[in-house]
Amino acid sequence: MDAAEPLLFDKAYVLCYRTFDIAEELDLERARRVLTEDSRRLKLSRENSQYIQLPNPPLAYELGRRPLALRDGPVMVDVTARLFDHGAVSIILQVPVVPGTSLKALTRMADELYDSQALEDLALELVEGVRRTIAPAAQAPHLWEQNESYTVIFAEHIRGNPTADELVTRADLARLLLGESGTVPLSPRESESVLQSRFSYTIQDLVVIDWNSAFVYEPSGSRDIPDLLEIANAQLLEFRYYDERLDAHITRIHEKVQAARHGWATLFRSPYRSLARQTLSTLVDLNEFIERVENSLKIIGDFYLAKVYESAVRRMRIPPWQAAVTRKQQLLAQTYGLLKGDVDIDRSHTLEAVIVLLIVLEIFFAFFRVFEH
Repeated sequence: MDAAEPLLFDKAYVLCYRTFDIAEELDLERARRVLTEDSRRLKLSRENSQYIQLPNPPLAYELGRRPLALRDGPVMVDVTARLFDHGAVSIILQVPVVPGTSLKALTRMADELYDSQALEDLALELVEGVRRTIAPAAQAPHLWEQNESYTVIFAEHIRGNPTADELVTRADLARLLLGESGTVPLSPRESESVLQSRFSYTIQDLVVIDWNSAFVYEPSGSRDIPDLLEIANAQLLEFRYYDERLDAHITRIHEKVQAARHGWATLFRSPYRSLARQTLSTLVDLNEFIERVENSLKIIGDFYLAKVYESAVRRMRIPPWQAAVTRKQQLLAQTYGLLKGDVDIDRSHTLEAVIVLLIVLEIFFAFFRVFEH
């Protein structure tokens, strides 16, 4: 391939993911019954995909085509919703790339889509519709005010069929993933940082993963890698959600402990009984959540897809969020132990008081019988 020839994308899409937390748990089988034949479970199809297990595969269904307002005019995008049993839902907007688009034009397009308010508004409108549709399958429904975004630039055919090495050499993929459409070149260190998570299974395919975007060149058309990136993005959202929830609960404990007043009224009834029950409930919910998230995908072999997924987890900085949730979980467990200890002490005071009262009554009745005789 001529190095001077510009890169032209003849078949490509920009997959824009907006992931929301809409419930504590989603019953995917019940949701499937609600959605009937329009839904499908995720199934990886690539070679060696058997080494990645999805114990409860997410459920997807089509939302049809919708207009999306862009700078150069509205475009029709195909929209899919994907449901996860841990309470997340992904809205996937597939934005078409006009055949023959140059890398420079694609970079400008990506830059706009990364921060598109029109895309955010459309995704929010769509997720509200999803919530209404699957309401019977949602446990403790809600809509967290924050969401997690990710963008995958997915290319099936590039004119001239360049190899992965040729793409890395000739295309400034770092600028594409960062959405840098200006004229000032990136520093070599920044480019190297963006391109450090790079994978190829054959000489004809390429994956480059950054923290909020990825470039996937896949002539076979397989969507396995974007699907894995979406799963990782949903896990990140859930850890962020529970991190905030734990912060709120720890703050509430601190405020209630500071406001509690000890006196005769609380001598036999701890002011922390209700707080201890709430803390225990939060811990139980958190344990179930961690189990669902960690079981959403299991790796049983060190093969290509597994390496791509593990790299995405690191690049999205999921381990620090998971560590923060685990640390706060341990702190909450210790706090629950202290609250329960206070409640148990007050219960023992109550029991001791009852015993003393019974002894006093027994002595009183004994004296009463003596005086009677």
